[in-house]
Amino acid sequence: MGKVMEAELSEARDDLLPPRPDISHIITEDDEPVDNLFSTKQQRLLVEPLYTAWQKERVFLADANVGVFRGLHLPPLVPDMFLSLDVRVGDEDWWLKENRSYFIWVHGKPPDVVVEVVSNAKGGELDRKMREYAWMGIAYYVVYDPEPVSIQSQPLIVYQLVAGEYLPRPDYQLSRLGLSLRLWDGMFENGQAVWLRWANLEGNLLPTGAELSERERTRAEQAEGRAEEEHERAEQERQRAEQERQRAEQAEERAEQESRRADRMALKLRELGIDL
Repeated sequence: MGKVMEAELSEARDDLLPPRPDISHIITEDDEPVDNLFSTKQQRLLVEPLYTAWQKERVFLADANVGVFRGLHLPPLVPDMFLSLDVRVGDEDWWLKENRSYFIWVHGKPPDVVVEVVSNAKGGELDRKMREYAWMGIAYYVVYDPEPVSIQSQPLIVYQLVAGEYLPRPDYQLSRLGLSLRLWDGMFENGQAVWLRWANLEGNLLPTGAELSERERTRAEQAEGRAEEEHERAEQERQRAEQERQRAEQAEERAEQESRRADRMALKLRELGIDL
């Protein structure tokens, strides 16, 4: 099929599709940084391990501090982090306006989970945002409330959408996604804190790229150490074999000396007329 015909068919298909909604009035970013350092690090810790260590066979889109639009003339919600399965921006132009935020009508579905990290008591995480996320149909809503804010009874609650209403789960599992969450006291980007992290359903943490690199370095060092130990054992075995060979040669030499001594003794006795 020639390029001209392909172009004509493409134009014909475009004519059959409904017109794209006009989003020229939508503001996708305001370029005003407002998060504290802990929140920005926490956002990175919730996004990067998914791309580094999670499933590779299923496409998904995960990001932080990006607007989620549910209507042309409705203001967006901007979760600290979201995850949406079976969607991607792909190789399209990232600078196109429809690719600069999460438009539900573009991707055909809401995100599967949103995470809010409480940084003050005015964010509306347990009222306004909770109602609007439920209205969007987002299956899981996670609220991490680190001290000293404390707007809920416990630091971490995973809410699941049931009949249009969020109900707190008794655990931190997001079984539909094959994921769970954990509070982890450790060091991330030179910051010691209690961090919210992804894990599998068995509770094993999804490692960051730095952790994977450290594991590979440790494994390489351990493999090198094992190789050195094997080399040392082989050298010790070689030395023991050499010592055994030398002992055997010495024993053989002593036996030959004893044999020659016995022969000389027998000869002297015969010379003395003593026949044994």
